Amino acid sequence: MSTNDSSVPQIPDVSKAIQIVRGQKVLMDFDLAALYGVPVKVLLQSVHRNLSRFPPDFMFRLTKGEWSFLRSQIVTLKTGGSGRHRKYMPFAFTEQGVAMLSSVLRSDRAVAVNIEIMRTFVRMRTALASNEELRAKLEELGHKVQAHDDTLAWVLHAIRQLMAAPPQSAPKLQ
Repeated sequence: MSTNDSSVPQIPDVSKAIQIVRGQKVLMDFDLAALYGVPVKVLLQSVHRNLSRFPPDFMFRLTKGEWSFLRSQIVTLKTGGSGRHRKYMPFAFTEQGVAMLSSVLRSDRAVAVNIEIMRTFVRMRTALASNEELRAKLEELGHKVQAHDDTLAWVLHAIRQLMAAPPQSAPKLQ
């Protein structure tokens, strides 16, 4: 979001924070907290006060294995100091969970962030749909090329047979 109005918060590129976990596009609680400009603890307190709004398909806690894998992919921990390391596994929020956060977090920044997150998810779906269309067109083209290749192979085979056949002698006229 680019504007010169200082009353509108600047939102970083949300797409860089989206991860794939359990086959779903999710945003981690610490990334959401950073986007909203609040501590993770504040974000999670708001969620836990409204836990009935966040069923498992909206939000889930990562397993140790998932967290370990993600930590190897992204830098999340700072070194030194006490209280910098998480005691519990982080939560992952699906697109629906992020949308539900908009009913829980109501600051101007939260509204702006949620709008940008929803736009990012829509752009990702659109790009994925375009890729799917391209894949289908390439597959169709592959079938057409194969059909042409089969025809061309038959023509080349016929030409080779004609070239390899001994010339037939013309009957002699007397």
